[in-house]
Amino acid sequence: MPAERHQSTPASSEADALDRLGLEGAEATTPPPPRGERSARRRDRRRRRRVVATLVSALVVFVGLPALVLGVGAGYLAHLARTWDEGATTIEAAFPDEADRPAPADDGSLDVLLLGSDTRVAGESGRSDSMMLVHLPADRSAVYVMSIMRDTWVDVPGHGMAKINAAYSWGGVPLTVQTVEQLLQTRVDHVAEVDFAGFEAMTDALGGVDVVSERAFRAGGHEFVQGENHLDGEQALDFVRERKSFAEADHQRVRNQQAFVRGLVDGLLDRHTLTDPAALSAFVAATADHVAVDPGLTPTRMAEVAWSSRGLRPSGLKTFTMATSGGGTSADGQSYVSFDVDRLYALREALRDDTVGGYLAGASSASPAG
Repeated sequence: MPAERHQSTPASSEADALDRLGLEGAEATTPPPPRGERSARRRDRRRRRRVVATLVSALVVFVGLPALVLGVGAGYLAHLARTWDEGATTIEAAFPDEADRPAPADDGSLDVLLLGSDTRVAGESGRSDSMMLVHLPADRSAVYVMSIMRDTWVDVPGHGMAKINAAYSWGGVPLTVQTVEQLLQTRVDHVAEVDFAGFEAMTDALGGVDVVSERAFRAGGHEFVQGENHLDGEQALDFVRERKSFAEADHQRVRNQQAFVRGLVDGLLDRHTLTDPAALSAFVAATADHVAVDPGLTPTRMAEVAWSSRGLRPSGLKTFTMATSGGGTSADGQSYVSFDVDRLYALREALRDDTVGGYLAGASSASPAG
């Protein structure tokens, strides 16, 4: 069932934690809004009940935030933590029972599950239209973003064989996490929910994003050319949602989403957003208002991960799709996608041994794109 949510940890405690990271003097550069105004904002967010997060928020943590940690003062970091706190919500019940989960990795690698939808509303049943696993290796040499096809036919714990996106409608985020952990035999360290509409606000906050499209197509009244396209927020939303224009349907939509992620990350850094306080604050505010994350993915946690990843560059972002082997039809008439069993075993081993880079190098069927 849908996860309960509350507002994230107060920014003052985050500032103290930033001090413990060695970022001394962490105080806000601008005063917080009055308490009554903050309470009104929270009530409004609860009324809107938006179960929204952004795929890119996690990627900004792993690719963009290292430059931020190195490039701005601690006081400004605390201000950004407060901005995040004012907008972000927390998925209170994000994980299954501990007894049903794989053991945590002991090598320092990190896995984040990102769930996306363009139809679901907080508190209502639905199915996740997009699913990605972000793997950050222990040596922080890259960040790997793996898409999982939403129609992949898997064993959903307690329900039997079904499309993987059915897990959310049956058991919310915890069952979805459990299903992915069982499939990949790896522990999900953090989780975030995604609504494609969040892409619109982030794109507009950047003044547009340059995206390279594999093919020309039309969606939502917009024409997209093969090659580079400069997208505003409305165009970006249509770009990442469209699937009916393609013979490969969801396969192409997944590749478009990956292309958008790469374009957004490149835009963040190429336009020097991370070194422009006003632009960065606007982007964080636009992102945070569309974010719901597990209780452990606090600004402090982000700063810790960012500091350990400070050597990463945009070229280290690698996107690919979990290997499939055709499709089929279930007894009740559902069309589904079958995963490649041999490649799945190899992927499990790569995640366990923290050798995803080697897995991609030797797996042309995984279609790396990045």
